[in-house]
Amino acid sequence: MTSRSGPRRELERILENAGPGAVHARTALGTGPVPDRLRAAILALVFARGEGGSCCPSDAARALADEWRPLLPRARELARELARAGEVRLTQGNRSLDPDGEWAGPIRIRPAGDAHG
Repeated sequence: MTSRSGPRRELERILENAGPGAVHARTALGTGPVPDRLRAAILALVFARGEGGSCCPSDAARALADEWRPLLPRARELARELARAGEVRLTQGNRSLDPDGEWAGPIRIRPAGDAHG
């Protein structure tokens, strides 16, 4: 594994510890298609951080690439897809977001059953 810090290292720790999100961390750290890896990174980070925790779409993008900004729009769209499927919940400030609604600005991705935030 690498000596990187931040979200990529967090995925490596999730995989090493075989805890919540480890299956997704393996996919995220693999060599498959970028959208599959981004989706997996979102799920691994959300599951590992648990109830009361959250991640930002940029965390998933940063875990995959040093030049992460081009991945951010796709990570946000994948977060919408995961929310539509009921796998996660999107929030902004203290309010839940409709994955099909119009919104802009920073969002957080939380476990679907998480009532916090």
